[in-house]
Amino acid sequence: MSQLNPRQAEVSGAFTRFRIMAIYCGVMSSLLWFVHVPTHYLIFQSSHHLFAWIALVHGFTYPIYVLAAFHYCLKARKSLWYTIGFILAGTLPIASFIAERRAVKEFKSLA
Repeated sequence: MSQLNPRQAEVSGAFTRFRIMAIYCGVMSSLLWFVHVPTHYLIFQSSHHLFAWIALVHGFTYPIYVLAAFHYCLKARKSLWYTIGFILAGTLPIASFIAERRAVKEFKSLA
């Protein structure tokens, strides 16, 4: 593993937690939007209870993603609008993956 500069070392713990939660939240959000919602409202209305766990798990873990995003943005000294964008990225299926990639790119460029 390469050496981290002091700025990266200061942010690395919050960055790692954010990455894990962003990927997890992206997967759960994708399952929610593309499995749970269609089966609940469109396709298998009688068997939607089989996928009810998706909404439950996503609902309980989204606040953890919010805290991880807030902590990362606080440590990385991001603006309020940037922080709000990262927090809202957990609500759309692909947006948290994009936010995670952006965070990786910015983490690598920290000096």
